[in-house]
Amino acid sequence: MGVSTHTLADYPSSVAPARLFQAFCYDAQNFMPKAVPEFVKSVDVIQGELGSVGSIRQINFPEGRPFKYAKNRIDEIDASKFYSKYTTIEGDVLGENKESAVYEAKFEPTGDGCRYTMVVHYHTKGDYVIKEEDIAIGKQNIKKMFNAVEEYLTANPELYA
Repeated sequence: MGVSTHTLADYPSSVAPARLFQAFCYDAQNFMPKAVPEFVKSVDVIQGELGSVGSIRQINFPEGRPFKYAKNRIDEIDASKFYSKYTTIEGDVLGENKESAVYEAKFEPTGDGCRYTMVVHYHTKGDYVIKEEDIAIGKQNIKKMFNAVEEYLTANPELYA
Protein backbone atom coordinates (compact mmCIF):
# COMPACT_ATOMS: atom_id res chain seq x y z
CA MET A 1 0.00 0.00 0.00
CA GLY A 2 1.21 3.47 -0.85
CA VAL A 3 0.28 6.83 0.60
CA SER A 4 0.39 10.07 -1.33
CA THR A 5 -0.43 13.47 0.15
CA HIS A 6 -1.86 16.43 -1.75
CA THR A 7 -3.18 19.87 -0.86
CA LEU A 8 -6.64 20.16 -2.42
CA ALA A 9 -7.55 23.60 -1.09
CA ASP A 10 -5.76 26.61 0.33
CA TYR A 11 -7.58 29.90 0.00
CA PRO A 12 -9.00 32.79 1.99
CA SER A 13 -12.63 33.33 2.87
CA SER A 14 -14.50 36.36 4.15
CA VAL A 15 -16.80 34.04 6.15
CA ALA A 16 -16.03 33.44 9.83
CA PRO A 17 -14.42 30.07 10.53
CA ALA A 18 -17.10 29.09 13.08
CA ARG A 19 -19.85 29.46 10.47
CA LEU A 20 -18.01 27.41 7.85
CA PHE A 21 -17.06 24.77 10.41
CA GLN A 22 -20.69 24.48 11.55
CA ALA A 23 -21.94 24.14 7.95
CA PHE A 24 -19.36 21.54 6.89
CA CYS A 25 -18.91 19.53 10.09
CA TYR A 26 -21.92 19.73 12.37
CA ASP A 27 -24.92 20.42 10.16
CA ALA A 28 -23.85 18.90 6.85
CA GLN A 29 -26.94 16.68 6.59
CA ASN A 30 -29.19 19.75 6.54
CA PHE A 31 -26.93 22.39 5.06
CA MET A 32 -25.14 20.73 2.13
CA PRO A 33 -28.18 19.55 0.12
CA LYS A 34 -29.67 23.07 0.37
CA ALA A 35 -26.51 25.04 -0.28
CA VAL A 36 -24.86 22.85 -2.93
CA PRO A 37 -27.50 20.54 -4.45
CA GLU A 38 -25.40 20.21 -7.59
CA PHE A 39 -22.74 18.46 -5.45
CA VAL A 40 -24.70 16.81 -2.61
CA LYS A 41 -28.10 15.15 -2.96
CA SER A 42 -28.32 14.06 0.70
CA VAL A 43 -26.26 13.19 3.75
CA ASP A 44 -27.30 10.21 5.87
CA VAL A 45 -25.96 9.52 9.34
CA ILE A 46 -25.12 5.79 9.28
CA GLN A 47 -23.59 5.46 12.74
CA GLY A 48 -23.22 7.70 15.76
CA GLU A 49 -24.05 11.37 15.96
CA LEU A 50 -22.92 13.62 13.12
CA GLY A 51 -20.00 15.70 14.24
CA SER A 52 -18.69 13.21 16.78
CA VAL A 53 -15.57 11.05 16.53
CA GLY A 54 -16.38 7.62 15.14
CA SER A 55 -19.60 8.69 13.47
CA ILE A 56 -20.12 7.64 9.88
CA ARG A 57 -22.04 9.62 7.30
CA GLN A 58 -22.93 8.69 3.77
CA ILE A 59 -22.86 11.46 1.21
CA ASN A 60 -25.13 10.74 -1.74
CA PHE A 61 -24.34 12.57 -4.95
CA PRO A 62 -26.98 13.77 -7.43
CA GLU A 63 -27.60 12.12 -10.78
CA GLY A 64 -25.17 13.29 -13.41
CA ARG A 65 -22.19 13.31 -11.04
CA PRO A 66 -19.44 10.76 -11.75
CA PHE A 67 -19.99 8.96 -8.42
CA LYS A 68 -23.00 7.74 -6.44
CA TYR A 69 -21.84 7.91 -2.82
CA ALA A 70 -19.05 8.09 -0.25
CA LYS A 71 -19.04 6.90 3.35
CA ASN A 72 -16.92 9.03 5.65
CA ARG A 73 -15.86 8.29 9.23
CA ILE A 74 -14.94 11.21 11.48
CA ASP A 75 -11.53 10.50 13.00
CA GLU A 76 -10.88 13.81 14.78
CA ILE A 77 -12.86 16.97 15.34
CA ASP A 78 -11.85 20.06 17.29
CA ALA A 79 -14.35 22.91 17.28
CA SER A 80 -11.97 25.20 19.19
CA LYS A 81 -9.42 24.90 16.37
CA PHE A 82 -11.96 24.56 13.53
CA TYR A 83 -10.28 21.32 12.48
CA SER A 84 -11.65 18.00 11.29
CA LYS A 85 -10.11 14.82 10.01
CA TYR A 86 -12.20 12.18 8.32
CA THR A 87 -11.64 9.07 6.24
CA THR A 88 -13.54 7.93 3.18
CA ILE A 89 -13.94 4.25 4.02
CA GLU A 90 -16.35 3.13 1.30
CA GLY A 91 -17.93 4.25 -1.95
CA ASP A 92 -17.40 4.34 -5.65
CA VAL A 93 -15.31 7.51 -5.20
CA LEU A 94 -12.45 5.24 -4.10
CA GLY A 95 -12.46 3.33 -7.37
CA GLU A 96 -10.51 0.11 -7.73
CA ASN A 97 -7.11 1.51 -6.75
CA LYS A 98 -7.70 3.34 -3.45
CA GLU A 99 -8.23 1.67 -0.09
CA SER A 100 -9.17 4.93 1.62
CA ALA A 101 -8.66 8.67 1.58
CA VAL A 102 -7.96 10.67 4.74
CA TYR A 103 -8.93 14.36 4.64
CA GLU A 104 -7.79 17.10 6.99
CA ALA A 105 -9.78 20.33 6.84
CA LYS A 106 -8.91 23.54 8.71
CA PHE A 107 -10.59 26.92 8.91
CA GLU A 108 -7.89 29.15 10.39
CA PRO A 109 -9.11 32.54 11.65
CA THR A 110 -7.76 35.65 9.95
CA GLY A 111 -8.52 39.28 10.62
CA ASP A 112 -11.75 39.33 8.64
CA GLY A 113 -12.61 35.71 7.93
CA CYS A 114 -10.47 32.62 7.63
CA ARG A 115 -8.11 30.60 5.52
CA TYR A 116 -9.49 27.25 4.39
CA THR A 117 -7.09 24.37 3.79
CA MET A 118 -7.76 20.77 2.89
CA VAL A 119 -5.11 18.09 2.62
CA VAL A 120 -5.80 14.54 1.45
CA HIS A 121 -3.77 11.41 2.10
CA TYR A 122 -4.66 8.76 -0.49
CA HIS A 123 -4.00 5.18 0.64
CA THR A 124 -3.61 3.25 -2.59
CA LYS A 125 -3.53 -0.43 -3.39
CA GLY A 126 -0.25 -1.91 -4.50
CA ASP A 127 2.00 0.52 -6.31
CA TYR A 128 -0.82 2.57 -7.85
CA VAL A 129 0.01 6.27 -8.25
CA ILE A 130 -2.72 8.94 -8.16
CA LYS A 131 -2.91 10.73 -11.49
CA GLU A 132 -2.28 14.48 -11.57
CA GLU A 133 -5.42 15.03 -13.67
CA ASP A 134 -7.51 13.34 -10.93
CA ILE A 135 -5.99 15.66 -8.33
CA ALA A 136 -6.71 18.66 -10.57
CA ILE A 137 -10.36 17.59 -10.96
CA GLY A 138 -10.65 17.17 -7.18
CA LYS A 139 -9.20 20.66 -6.60
CA GLN A 140 -11.58 22.15 -9.15
CA ASN A 141 -14.65 20.50 -7.60
CA ILE A 142 -13.68 21.50 -4.05
CA LYS A 143 -13.16 25.10 -5.16
CA LYS A 144 -16.57 25.21 -6.88
CA MET A 145 -18.30 23.66 -3.87
CA PHE A 146 -16.52 25.91 -1.38
CA ASN A 147 -17.36 29.02 -3.40
CA ALA A 148 -21.03 27.99 -3.48
CA VAL A 149 -21.05 27.40 0.30
CA GLU A 150 -19.35 30.73 0.89
CA GLU A 151 -21.91 32.51 -1.34
CA TYR A 152 -24.80 30.79 0.47
CA LEU A 153 -23.51 31.79 3.90
CA THR A 154 -22.82 35.36 2.75
CA ALA A 155 -26.37 35.62 1.39
CA ASN A 156 -27.75 34.23 4.67
CA PRO A 157 -25.77 36.07 7.39
CA GLU A 158 -28.08 34.86 10.19
CA LEU A 159 -27.22 31.23 9.47
CA TYR A 160 -24.82 29.84 12.12
CA ALA A 161 -24.25 33.38 13.44
